Amino acid sequence: MSRGTPATQALTRAGIAHDLAEYDYDPGAAKVGLQAAEAMGVAPAQVFKTLMVLADGKPACAILPADAEANMKKLAAALGAKSAKMMPPAEAERQTGYKIGGVSPLGQRKRAPAVLDASAAAHAEIFVNGGQRGLQIRIAPAELQRALGCTMAGIAR
Repeated sequence: MSRGTPATQALTRAGIAHDLAEYDYDPGAAKVGLQAAEAMGVAPAQVFKTLMVLADGKPACAILPADAEANMKKLAAALGAKSAKMMPPAEAERQTGYKIGGVSPLGQRKRAPAVLDASAAAHAEIFVNGGQRGLQIRIAPAELQRALGCTMAGIAR
């Protein structure tokens, strides 16, 4: 498995401390983030999934725990939008340059505004997708915020 993804390269270029964790990706898993948490032996609340959304029709990125769902009203408000909805998978792949199951908030082809769920602050480190199925990045929430220039808000339900 290649470790040099756009996501890991972005962190390295920015000089942001992070570690990588590989796991056996299960393409048949109903919930990729929960499967990743189980495979790595980590609490699901510490593994954050990346959802690509359309906020008032514009691309945006929501980063929230694998065991939570996005509250679209709160997400829209955090992005300064009136409404938010999930981006179709094919559009998310074109927007990010990543395949579904490997979408990272980092190193996306077309950078979109991002919101990190406030629950991340409860952890010294969280995991986010590394830009490849079966690859996670372990990073401090503040460092992820710095890398993305994103806001933190309560967007999970």
